[in-house]
Amino acid sequence: MGTLRHLMTPMDFSTEELEAIFTVADDIRAHSKDYLHSCDGQVLATCFYEPSTRTRLSFETAMLRLGGSIIGFADATSSSAAKGESVADTIRTISCFADICAMRHPKEGAPFVAAANSLIPVINAGDGGHHHPTQTLTDLLTIRTLRGNLTGFTIGLCGDLKFGRTVHSLIHALTRYEGIRFVFISPKELQIPDYITEMLDEKEIPYISTRRLDDAIVGLDFLYMTRVQRERFFNEEDYIRLKDYYILDNAKMRLAKPEMYVLHPLPRVNEISVDVDADPRAAYFRQVQFGMYVRMALILTLLNKTDAHINAGLLTEK
Repeated sequence: MGTLRHLMTPMDFSTEELEAIFTVADDIRAHSKDYLHSCDGQVLATCFYEPSTRTRLSFETAMLRLGGSIIGFADATSSSAAKGESVADTIRTISCFADICAMRHPKEGAPFVAAANSLIPVINAGDGGHHHPTQTLTDLLTIRTLRGNLTGFTIGLCGDLKFGRTVHSLIHALTRYEGIRFVFISPKELQIPDYITEMLDEKEIPYISTRRLDDAIVGLDFLYMTRVQRERFFNEEDYIRLKDYYILDNAKMRLAKPEMYVLHPLPRVNEISVDVDADPRAAYFRQVQFGMYVRMALILTLLNKTDAHINAGLLTEK
């Protein structure tokens, strides 16, 4: 049995360890049948205290495709949290039933509490506006696959940069790779938090901020669109005023480079026109597919079930 590890933020794994996970994900994509029984007899608990479609189903599909089983809940009201049970007590209970847990919670830090009290690996599947590390791994694998590497490109992040946990996690992760340039595209009310720009300044990583998508899109290699999240707003008026601030359509796409890819963590509302879906540069549904592969690789890694020749010595099975 290897050392118990959790995934709370993308920074919990070194770039070498992430590369090993991506290598496993690549192998799964190429040879999926070889992994059909990798997790026979293993149980994944999905503990989702707030709604999710892609992330929860991606985790569950990942475990099922590895031969494992799933338990859990998709809503806090259907768990003992509705009776006032603490996260610490819930994970202690889950540890008696499952071998690994994926947890989403609206309160920042809740999965960290779970990890501190768990006997099994815990994966942070999103905590408030804080982190969404498996989405970040998905984003990194997508960029790596489309571009061939994770260095030397300009990425624009557009929309809700204040509350968007996927944006915050991705920025932190990309700061570890060379030659990355950021363009932050948002209205003033949803601009990137100061603590992130201060971190970029400290690391001398170039970035610019703008309100105009039309001007920014011309120089981008990747455009990462996000939705304005109603659930993060304190009043409906602000949400309604800002929700349609940016809409990516074919006219804007004509301004972009022929090889500029569009990413989106989904769900989208109307910030990307459906007409863009037919553009070969629209990569957001490919992102979904890569998300399943990277979660399969992560589950195998945290359960110490990756093969040594693929794993390059990360967490080999003993």
